[in-house]
Amino acid sequence: MMNRFAIETEEKSTSEIVIERGIFSSIEERANFVFTDSNVYALYENKIKAKFKNVPVYAMTAGEEHKTQETLFDLLGEMKKAELTRGDTLVCLGGGVVGDVGGLASALYMRGISCIQIPTTLLSQVDSSVGGKTAIDFEGVKNMIGVFSQPKKVFVDCDFLKTLPQREIRCGLGEIVKHGALNGELFQKLNKNRDRLFDLDFLSGTVSENIAIKADVIRRDANESGLRKCLNLGHTTAHAFELRDRKLSHGEYVLIGILFEAEIAKRVLKEADEIYLNELKSLARLALGVVPELCKASEAAPLARLDKKNRVLGKVSLTVPVSLGKYAFLELSYAEYAELLVKTEREILC
Repeated sequence: MMNRFAIETEEKSTSEIVIERGIFSSIEERANFVFTDSNVYALYENKIKAKFKNVPVYAMTAGEEHKTQETLFDLLGEMKKAELTRGDTLVCLGGGVVGDVGGLASALYMRGISCIQIPTTLLSQVDSSVGGKTAIDFEGVKNMIGVFSQPKKVFVDCDFLKTLPQREIRCGLGEIVKHGALNGELFQKLNKNRDRLFDLDFLSGTVSENIAIKADVIRRDANESGLRKCLNLGHTTAHAFELRDRKLSHGEYVLIGILFEAEIAKRVLKEADEIYLNELKSLARLALGVVPELCKASEAAPLARLDKKNRVLGKVSLTVPVSLGKYAFLELSYAEYAELLVKTEREILC
């Protein structure tokens, strides 16, 4: 069954999203260059060559640690060698890193060429391929260099999920549980199907719902001037732990961030629904599995000061869950945030 979404932003930039199993083989969009990573290319080399005949392909080394300026400029150099013009189209085929780096390259090359996103991981299908955020990490700060640039089209083919290892499924669950924290209907569906969190048939059935939640936010706030900040729920703390450790996937850190920030909400906000927040924490813990004893909140807390979401020096900006379908924006002093993070660590690790 095909699902379609169109995101038209206030700047009149339109992005079309098409969701259908097996759609990769029937894509008819013109492509002039394909950007992927070494893992995807190893799995789908023949499929890529058959689909994009005589089109140059560049595969970056897979991994978040390669989401760097070196990879970005290597890609731009390959695009120049291929003599791409301003009327050409770059296809980004892969997970979140490929989408972020490729999306940024397409926005920069000749001041902007068309980009098509074909996400191959659960996380990129339900979240990162939609919304036009592009970036690389820079000097130890996640997503420091980037622009908002909507892809021309996004083709979501859940058949790609069949080759994912369980850890990649867990990574996608980080963003799915986050969307559930923003949307009461999705949360109730996830909570009701707790025993199916790693069932690909069930998860594939939630892809459209997740995209619909995010697309609705993007339509109203493409450049994160207000409402779109809700999509950062759990991410401030997630990024702090990710910068400190870098041993888990981004989605796993998002689940840890949700655990911590749900507990912070309980301690800070009078209107926080403790029963709901405990259910959310339980769902996040189930998706994560055993919470690793690598958190070290006292070491992660200082890294939250580097987060690009912070608006005021010395303050840490958070989006936290409050009750079913409701969230709140918090701005805490660094000292208060650090104290809360350390105090909640024992609760999270128990």
